[in-house]
Amino acid sequence: MEDQEPNTVDQESQLEEADSTLENAQKSKIDADLLQNIAVTLSLEVGRTSLKIKDILSLSQGSVVELSKLAGEPLDLLVNDTRVAQGEVVLVGEHYGVKLTNVVPASERMKNL
Repeated sequence: MEDQEPNTVDQESQLEEADSTLENAQKSKIDADLLQNIAVTLSLEVGRTSLKIKDILSLSQGSVVELSKLAGEPLDLLVNDTRVAQGEVVLVGEHYGVKLTNVVPASERMKNL
């Protein structure tokens, strides 16, 4: 009978571990479902520049503002202000789209969080 007690304890321990694993799996599933439904802001950045307020106030129709990127350089695709890819502008019917030419590896994106 002494042999049965350790087996019973082991079985109970295994059942508790299995229950814990199942609960964690269910929580992960819920978390994944929630994450997939969160809205994020996606933007395509053509370039940047810095201007003094007096220069901004002097802007009028027809003014040209020079940006940091050169013509032909890939544009940055940002998700919540974090660069996730680069690409080029394409036409999709009558709408603009972006063709991805370079995707930032997930490990690099995680560093920026």
